[in-house]
Amino acid sequence: MTNGTMQKETRDDGQILRVRARALARPLDRPASSQAMLELLEFHLAQERYALESRWVREVLIFKELTPLPGCPAFVLGIVNVRGRILPVLDIKRFFDLPEKGLTDLHRIILVSGNDLELGLLADSIVGVRSVPMADLQSTLPTLTGVRSDYLKGVTADRLVVLDLGRILADPKIIVHEEVDT
Repeated sequence: MTNGTMQKETRDDGQILRVRARALARPLDRPASSQAMLELLEFHLAQERYALESRWVREVLIFKELTPLPGCPAFVLGIVNVRGRILPVLDIKRFFDLPEKGLTDLHRIILVSGNDLELGLLADSIVGVRSVPMADLQSTLPTLTGVRSDYLKGVTADRLVVLDLGRILADPKIIVHEEVDT
């Protein structure tokens, strides 16, 4: 190979690489979606499927080392230490008057934060994360009565109950202002 041939091949290779780089740097063509989507964390409570918007969820923990708190409402299960932060854990089954089946090591704690609060919510099990179009949410079901209907964002066609965590966290019932007499 002569020096002139090598220079020509190098220029051709450089040009090819620049064309490829421009093609790869181009934004992906995505179909414009006219529907707003909700990203949800789906979980089980008392044989029913519930979900929270993932924007409220910080992490999911294995249920362990819960310290009970005396003098709290029945739905306040206790507190947990999460990397030095002491957080309350609410049993929303009790909050919603759903049947209980006892605590096991299969339970999970969903750490949520919002409205200047950070706490854990007890779940029987975690199903996973999924996206649902906002337009697919029905406003209510006749079987959801009482306190559950007050905290409802909507229900999907496959009967997934989407909770409005903003309403739950804003409820004054979850703030306990008890003082212990000594």
